[in-house]
Amino acid sequence: MKVKNSRLETLKMLISSMELSSQEEVLQALKQEGFQLTQATLSRDLKQLKVAKAASMNGKYVYVLPNETMYKRVTTPRKATEMLQRSGYISVNISGQLAVVKTRPGYASAIAYDIDNSEADCVLGTIAGDDTIFIATREGTTRGQILEALAYVIPEIG
Repeated sequence: MKVKNSRLETLKMLISSMELSSQEEVLQALKQEGFQLTQATLSRDLKQLKVAKAASMNGKYVYVLPNETMYKRVTTPRKATEMLQRSGYISVNISGQLAVVKTRPGYASAIAYDIDNSEADCVLGTIAGDDTIFIATREGTTRGQILEALAYVIPEIG
């Protein structure tokens, strides 16, 4: 299961940082990252991640992740495994029932997804842009409780 999770995280990074328009291109990119898989497995992975195709700036249809239609492509390509070694987190600010997390460009959606799926009782939900996450928190939640919940997803906060 650890290999599948690693493969899915790598796949998300590849789709977010490259313009891939066919499953063959995706398979080649995964192969360069050290993953050898069949087209059928890739198809299941794409379905699980709810990957779709959307028109890029040049009119070419490319794979995109959910909530990533306004994603800014990385201008200096790096290996996905290198990008996965950093969480992308920059800062967090909390005011009342709203927390704002700043990330490096392109990381907000993935981090927001992890926050939403962390089952933190104090988090009602998130809205992610390219490099900013708005977090609505439950009324009466303390700053410490919010930071503790976020540290579970973003270890750099703790």
